[in-house]
Amino acid sequence: MMLGDDVLMMPSARRIEVFTGSGRRRKWNSELKAQIVAESYATSVGDAAARHSLSKTQIFTWRRDAQRAAEAAGFARVEVDDAGAAAVMQRGLIEVRLRGASVSIEPGADPAMVTAILMALRAAR
Repeated sequence: MMLGDDVLMMPSARRIEVFTGSGRRRKWNSELKAQIVAESYATSVGDAAARHSLSKTQIFTWRRDAQRAAEAAGFARVEVDDAGAAAVMQRGLIEVRLRGASVSIEPGADPAMVTAILMALRAAR
């Protein structure tokens, strides 16, 4: 309303809705959040959101939070494609791709050496 507007000339409200209670706010435990985030990677964010009656932005927020927590702990999300899984089963190799570099790790490799190599790749800019 502007100064000088005549309140009596304004149209009256035809319908008023009053919301009581907490609405649709729900509490999600960390296990269920992790399950929904994992499901969103397996299918799609839209499918997971629809299945659990969530907004897509909520799942993207949970994904971002999970990624930040994993990075702070020194972990990374792992993806295995069908061809990669078949190669691992045949040769026992694990291939790690990080920042454009690729490292193949054979069974029995020294964990300290693998960790040092991966940390060096991670630190490289």
